[in-house]
Amino acid sequence: MRLKVEQTEASCPAKRNRIVTGIALIALGGLALVSQFVQLPGMGMLVLPGLSLIFIVWGIAVREAGLMIPGGILGGIGTGMYLMDVLPLEGTAEPGVFMLAFAGGFGLITLLTAVFTDETHWWALWPAGIMAFIGAGLLIGGVALNLLNLVGKLWPVALILFGILLVIRDQRGQ
Repeated sequence: MRLKVEQTEASCPAKRNRIVTGIALIALGGLALVSQFVQLPGMGMLVLPGLSLIFIVWGIAVREAGLMIPGGILGGIGTGMYLMDVLPLEGTAEPGVFMLAFAGGFGLITLLTAVFTDETHWWALWPAGIMAFIGAGLLIGGVALNLLNLVGKLWPVALILFGILLVIRDQRGQ
């Protein structure tokens, strides 16, 4: 005897994903519409974090890493802009804090995809690490700025050497 299990239309993953996508699009459109007509103090500072939150919740709900990527990036940029606005920063500390927040947004991509999807996006740690290195150098100043200047001048040499290595390896058939 076989039991027949019926899946209701509302419980179907594809239908649920369409509903969540529809709600997310309504939220995105609503945020864009409200920001055009409502002039509240600080409203501009809420647009990027708001978009970030919508993409992240949407990505978690449908378990889609592709939505978590703009969520993390917009979250990092929005957080950086907010911190630059509210913190009393001077000199290179302002872009340093922004870069660290932006790095955090890329790090969030790896974290969210590890927790909520089947495939962890480790690649996002590369831009996160580079931006964190730059942000920390800007924040620390002094010798760290000198190191950043040196790295800024030498990174093309590293690309050239890596390219040569790839060509040589290919010629040897490795």
